[in-house]
Amino acid sequence: MAFSFRALVLAVALGSAGTQSVAQNATIAFGGLKQDTTLPVEVQADQLSVNNADGTAVFTGNVLVGQGEMRLTAAEVRVKYAADGKAIDQLLAVGGVTISNLADAAEAREAVYTIDTGMVVMTGDVLLTQGASAIAGQKLTLDLKAGTGLMEGRVSTTFVPGGD
Repeated sequence: MAFSFRALVLAVALGSAGTQSVAQNATIAFGGLKQDTTLPVEVQADQLSVNNADGTAVFTGNVLVGQGEMRLTAAEVRVKYAADGKAIDQLLAVGGVTISNLADAAEAREAVYTIDTGMVVMTGDVLLTQGASAIAGQKLTLDLKAGTGLMEGRVSTTFVPGGD
């Protein structure tokens, strides 16, 4: 099943008096997290460990990653560099991961952000909030360039009638 988030909310509002709907997959508009993935990535943390042998860096403790208006927070973020060792290829975040931008926010246990493609895959008890509305599932794949997402794995949504 594929729906836009607004269409999903409208369908639930018109189809039942309840405030919860369940599906296996839900395509959602994610305009608030549309992101220019060419912007610089800034990282703050309590500690940094670098391993030149495998081309990784690990930030731990109150990690905050910023790129434009987008913010990612987590307990730990592993940075995987491209083959040239200069550009960041991926950010692998674990431990209370939150990605936010403007009115949209998504939480999960883990997230992998592939910088070049602008794809973020969040897994483990994912919760997406857009204003007063929320949608939950086990896996959320975000396309930051397009501003869209796909929630999978026993999707459940709660909405506020008249909200976004």
